Amino acid sequence: MRADKKDRISRVKCVVDSCEYNEEASYCIASEIEIQPPDAGDTEETDCATFSPRNNF
Repeated sequence: MRADKKDRISRVKCVVDSCEYNEEASYCIASEIEIQPPDAGDTEETDCATFSPRNNF
């Protein structure tokens, strides 16, 4: 699901250093993202389902 660096989702900032889709500039480089759950009522109830742990972290 990894996109090329040039194809990063520049409007989606990610500060989760342990995610393999987080590039050095804190942008998501996944080819797509999924935020869950559908019935979230506020920010604290949301989750990035695209998260994948970085092997070297």
